[in-house]
Amino acid sequence: MRVAATSAGMVGHIDTWIFDLDNTLYPASSQLFAQIDVRMGRYIQQLLGVDADEAYRVQKGFFHSHGMTLPGLMEAHGVDPHHFLDFVHDVDVDVVQPNPELGEMIGRLPGRKLVFTNADVPYAQRVLARLGLSESFEALHDIHALDYVPKPQASAYANLCAVHGIEPARAVFVEDMARNLVPAKALGMTTVWINNGSEQGALKQGLGDAAAHIDYTVKDVGQFLATTLALLEDR
Repeated sequence: MRVAATSAGMVGHIDTWIFDLDNTLYPASSQLFAQIDVRMGRYIQQLLGVDADEAYRVQKGFFHSHGMTLPGLMEAHGVDPHHFLDFVHDVDVDVVQPNPELGEMIGRLPGRKLVFTNADVPYAQRVLARLGLSESFEALHDIHALDYVPKPQASAYANLCAVHGIEPARAVFVEDMARNLVPAKALGMTTVWINNGSEQGALKQGLGDAAAHIDYTVKDVGQFLATTLALLEDR
């Protein structure tokens, strides 16, 4: 696992740039996803008539067993995904600061740019608009497009590549959750981990098998883009 790119060879062959959304295109310190986490707990409390502790146990149990909470709720309790996502994404995106510089850097990348998220398009569009990135991406591949089989399930990555005609060996995937990089690397993608503190609980237990699937580690997406563009434009 290396810290940032060291040569243009790392990205010179890339024609598709794939980015996670939450805690990747904006800083984890904004605590936007913390709002979603709270609303998921509230939804489960109302759905099951349980207290906050039990809702948390259910929520995190499905997150670990299914990749995200929603598929577990759909399977076990017949939850309508649109109802769930509308409720949990009813958050204040103004906690995220606009980042026009990020949009400028993404625009300078050669090739296609996509967002690959376990959230849904309406929420992603709100976040991207707040960041100033509404025009930065060719496509948003969301949980509905994945037929509710989320990252890190291997079929989610195969779905992304099939729908958008992506050749994995010519793609980079940038993501803040190390475990979500494992299937991407298995397909042949170059993997970049945004180690910004968003998964401190997992890190206390070590990266485990995920470490072997991380090509490059950076603290934020801006650092990755600045380094990458400098390398590409110096060639």
